Amino acid sequence: MGSTFAEKILAMKSGKSKVSPGEFVIAKVDSSLANDVTAPLLIRRFKEMELERPFKLPGGFEIYIDHYVPAPTIRAAMEHKNIREFCKKFNIYFSEAGNGGHLRLPIERGHCRPGMLFIGADSHTVLLGAVGAFAAGVGSSEQTYVLYKGDLWFKVPESIKIVVDGKLPEYAMGKDIILKILGDLSETGALYKAVEFTGQAISELSIDGRIAICGLTLEMGGKIGVIEADDKVVEYMKKRTKEPFEVVKADPDAKYEKTYHYDVSGLEPQIATPPRMDMIKDVKEVVGIPINQAYIGSCVNGGLEDIAITAKILKGQNVYPEVRCIVIPQTKEVYQNALKLGYIQTIYEAGALLAPSGCGPCVGGHMGVMAPGERVISTGCRNFPGRMGSPEAEIYVASPATAAASAIEGKITDPKKYF
Repeated sequence: MGSTFAEKILAMKSGKSKVSPGEFVIAKVDSSLANDVTAPLLIRRFKEMELERPFKLPGGFEIYIDHYVPAPTIRAAMEHKNIREFCKKFNIYFSEAGNGGHLRLPIERGHCRPGMLFIGADSHTVLLGAVGAFAAGVGSSEQTYVLYKGDLWFKVPESIKIVVDGKLPEYAMGKDIILKILGDLSETGALYKAVEFTGQAISELSIDGRIAICGLTLEMGGKIGVIEADDKVVEYMKKRTKEPFEVVKADPDAKYEKTYHYDVSGLEPQIATPPRMDMIKDVKEVVGIPINQAYIGSCVNGGLEDIAITAKILKGQNVYPEVRCIVIPQTKEVYQNALKLGYIQTIYEAGALLAPSGCGPCVGGHMGVMAPGERVISTGCRNFPGRMGSPEAEIYVASPATAAASAIEGKITDPKKYF
C-alpha cells in the first residue's frame, strides 16, 4: 500500500521509511513564520525562558508586520517596535509594514517551496499548501519550541482526497469551489485531516485560485490542505528562487479515509452566510440583502487575479453611494502589477477605497471595522460574530466577483449579470 502526501512528508522529515495515520512522529521543520499578532507572544516566551537565540531552521524563520498596517494605536506601534528590535538582535528575516501579507509573501518570494514542512503561528498557514508544501498552523508556545529545537511532534493525519473535475464557468472562481465543498463537509468534516485537492478543475486554477482553495481548508477543520505541485507550480518557483526543492506526490495506491468527487461545470457563485463558514448558499438565494461595506482582499483573495476580476466588474461603474468598498492588494508586487495594468485606476475611479498591502479589515483590527447592525460582504476567510468588528455586525463571505458586483448595487448581487 502506497502513502498519501502527508504520510510521505512526515516520513521524510522524521527519518522513517513509512508512517501510518495515528502514529506520532518527531519531524524536522524546514521553515516557520509569525506575524505582528502572534510574534509578540513568541518574543515574550523567549524572554521568559531566557533563550539565547532561535534555532537556525534550514529555510529560515520570518516575521511579518501585516495585520495592523500602518500601526493604528500606541500599543500596536510598540509591538511593531519590539518585533523590529527582536529581528535585528537575532538577525531574523523581517518584512516591514506595507510589503504585504505573511501568507502570500513566502510563496511570492520563493521562501515556501514544494516538499517543505512549513509551520506558522497563524491558523491559516494551511494556505501555503497551494504550492505543494505540508503547511500547518501552531500556537506560539509550540513555535517557540520549534525555534529552540528545530523539530516538532506531529500525529500523522488521516487523508481525504477531493477530486474536482469539469470546466469552471467564467463567473466562478476558486473561492466558489471551496465554499461549495465547505458547505457539504461542514466545519468539522475534515477535522485534523490532510486534505488533498486534485482533478481537472484544480489543475486549471492559477496560483491565486489554489491559494483560495487551500486557505479555507482550515474552516472545515483540516490540519493541512494541499495541491500537488504540477508543472505550473514548478515553473512559478523556478522564477522565484534558486533554492532547490523536491516535488512530493501521493502514491497512486495510497489509502484515503474518504474520497469526494465534484463536477463544477455548472457551479453557481457561492456565499457563506453568518454566523458560520459552512452555512453556504448559492448567491442567487440571497440576492437583494442590503450591505454597508464590501471588502476585497485578504490572504485568500488578494492576488492579482482577484484584483483583475474586481477591476473588470467595476470598470465604467460606480460603487453604490451608501456602500464603502475597500480593495487591498495583498502584496506590494501585486499592487505594482495592478498599477501597471490599470486595475488600480479603474477601481479608484469607481469610488473604491485603497489601503496598504496587508490583512486590512479581515481580522477586525484596522482599515474598515464594522459597527453594530452593519452588514459586510467580504472575500476574507471567516465570518463568526466579531471577526470584523462589532459582534452585532453580519459578515457574508464570497468571491471577489460577487463582492464587486454587490458593491455596485448596494446589495448582495449575483455576479453572472456582469459577465
